[in-house]
Amino acid sequence: MKVRESSIGAFAVQCGKCEKWRLIPTQEEYEEIRANFIEKPWFCDDQYNVDCDDPADIELDNTRTWVIDKPNLPKSPAGFERGMTIRSDHRRLDVFYRAPGGKKVRSPADVEKFLETNPDYKAAGVSVSDFKFISPKIMENTIPEGVVGSSQKRMKMDDDFIDDM
Repeated sequence: MKVRESSIGAFAVQCGKCEKWRLIPTQEEYEEIRANFIEKPWFCDDQYNVDCDDPADIELDNTRTWVIDKPNLPKSPAGFERGMTIRSDHRRLDVFYRAPGGKKVRSPADVEKFLETNPDYKAAGVSVSDFKFISPKIMENTIPEGVVGSSQKRMKMDDDFIDDM
């Protein structure tokens, strides 16, 4: 299956009160919200100078592909950045982590090899269990028209986080 590297254009979270979508300025801030979402649901007034009376920052529509992350995925380990590639048929995303220095790790086995060759990270407490390769779900109704093989079951809007791809 052919994959292409895709950058995330924005991070968004849905308010637990008004259900409006709010843009989150950084991946780090988004990961912090996502990591604690079940214990601490997110509301518009959690963001500086925003409340439920303000218009949504972004609307769920088909002008871009949207994906939903699972709540409570842990933050990326310090120095690592979580990324994704979307398959050309838009059926799924493949998760990877970019290590300091730019090396990509794509699986727990890759992480183990990285930690063996970089023992300073292991000594600092980084372990394989800190990496979650759980792929977000793609919102079917946001897949561009004409994408071959994208006729999968439509998702319900009962999940709380969407990354904008």
